[in-house]
Parts: sequence; C-alpha cells; structure tokens
Amino acid sequence: MKKKIFDIIQISDKSNIVSRAFDLTLVIIIFTNIGVMFLETFSELYLYKALFKKIEFWTTMFFLMEYILRIWTADYLYPKTDKIKARLKFLISFDGIIDLLTIIPTLYLTGFVAFRMLRVVRIFHLFRLNAQYDSFNVITSVIIEKKNQIASSIFIIMILMLAGSLCMYSAEHEAQPEVFNNAFSGIWWAVSTVLTVGYGDIYPITALGKFMAIIIAFLGVGAVAIPTGIISAGFVEEYTKDQHILNYSNLDSKDILEIKVEKNDDFCNKKIMEIKDIIIYLIIRDELSILPTPSLTLKKNDIIIFKKFN
Repeated sequence: MKKKIFDIIQISDKSNIVSRAFDLTLVIIIFTNIGVMFLETFSELYLYKALFKKIEFWTTMFFLMEYILRIWTADYLYPKTDKIKARLKFLISFDGIIDLLTIIPTLYLTGFVAFRMLRVVRIFHLFRLNAQYDSFNVITSVIIEKKNQIASSIFIIMILMLAGSLCMYSAEHEAQPEVFNNAFSGIWWAVSTVLTVGYGDIYPITALGKFMAIIIAFLGVGAVAIPTGIISAGFVEEYTKDQHILNYSNLDSKDILEIKVEKNDDFCNKKIMEIKDIIIYLIIRDELSILPTPSLTLKKNDIIIFKKFN
C-alpha cells in the first residue's frame, strides 16, 4: 500500500490512471487556491470572504495531506538511506521546503503572506518528463553551464548602476537636492535607465546630467544585452548537442563506420569543417566522448564515428 501511494503522489505515470487523476486533482486545487487568493483582494467580493476562507482552508488541508504522505513515503524516494534519514533528506530538499511554505501561510503568521505565491512552484512537480526532452531541464542546464559568464555580466550591470547613480548625484544634487539627496538616491533612476525601463518619475534637468544620462542609457542597452546573448548562445549549443545525439540515435547500425586516426592519413590535424564527404557524429579521444564542432581539430589516435554521404 505504501509503495502504491508513493507511485501515485510521486511518479506521474501515464499508464497509471489513479496517478494521472491525482495529478489532475492537484492542478485543479493549486489553481483554485491561487484563484481564491486573488479574489480575496477584490473589495466587491467582500460578501464571499467567508466562502473564500473555507476554500483556502480545505485546499491547504489537501496540501498538508500530500506533504505528510510525501514524508511517509520518503524512503522510496531515497532508497539508499534508512527511513529517518530519508525523511530528513526530503524535509530539507527543495520540494520539501516549498511544500512546507505552501502550508505555513494558512497560519496567518506576520510576514508569511508572501509565501502564498510559492504555491505556484508546486505546478512544476507535474513536469516529470524524461530529462533528455525536458524543456525545464534544458533551461537549467544552460544556466548552470553559463553561470560564470552570467554572473560576470550581472556584476558589470551592477557596477554600471552604481557608477550611474554616483555620476547623476554629482551632476543633479545642487539642482534637485530633494530628488538626488545622496549617492544611493539615484539607484532607482540608474536601475530604470540601465535596464531600459525608463519610468520617468526621476530624471535629470541639467545639461551635464542629461548628457551623462544619454551615455549611461547607451551603455545600459549594451550591458543588458550581454546576459541575453550568453543565454541565447547556450540554448543554440544545447540544441546542437541534442541534434547530434538525435541524428546519431536514428542511424541504422549498418550506416555507421568507425576508424582510428593515424599520423599519416587524411584526417590527422584537420578541422572538422575541412573534412568532406562524411558526417562525423562522435569523436572518442583518450576515453572521452566529444561531440564534433566545426573548429575541432582531429588528432592522432582519435576514434571517429561517422557516415559517408550516399
């Protein structure tokens, strides 16, 4: 019974009607809970406040029941650990923390109202697709792979914001002391300008301030485009890898050829883009598998998996 409950609440199996029914019920309850949270903010619907409170209470009780069942069946989620450690591991996991934070707001503790929006995160529990074709997994992979470049670009943007705030304070403080009161008072203006939002509630009025605002705005366009370009390039790389793997997996085994690169043959010390009449799918070098790129140079003792053109 415990294993069956785990399969229902933890694993979305298309062949399991009960599991799919549970997933559908969970989706409906999530959207009902969030919908009620929005409707409670309308003063015109004040007469239905008691009904909204009841709906929120019972939907949260469903979340609580699911949370308890997930703790109870955690030993199936972490089969290599004992029951107590498995449950503790679930409690401190991302899913466990999010599940808890979706229940806490019902207690109406001060400062916990913002956690209600974390109920939305629960919808992502339903996307249990194969990792190879999971779009969310691709996004995560790109961000992790490019995390250093993204962090560097964000650091550049932050420096530009601070510099813009300080420059604008120097130029506008005497003309607008109530607006640009200190160096940090221009942060809001710098954020809206560098990020190209431009609300217009704070703006320079001096000639020097306007000139610097033009320069900072131009720099902001370029700076904000850096992380966008990095992430876009990451998606292109990931898509290219997936296409190589897909093409390789769809090949008929009789079409696949394998050779070892020797010192004096035509492939040695040549770039992939220079090799004609064959399609290279994989390169094995020093027991490492390498996906081919146009600029990659083949070396002696490389093993290449390829197909000849018909």
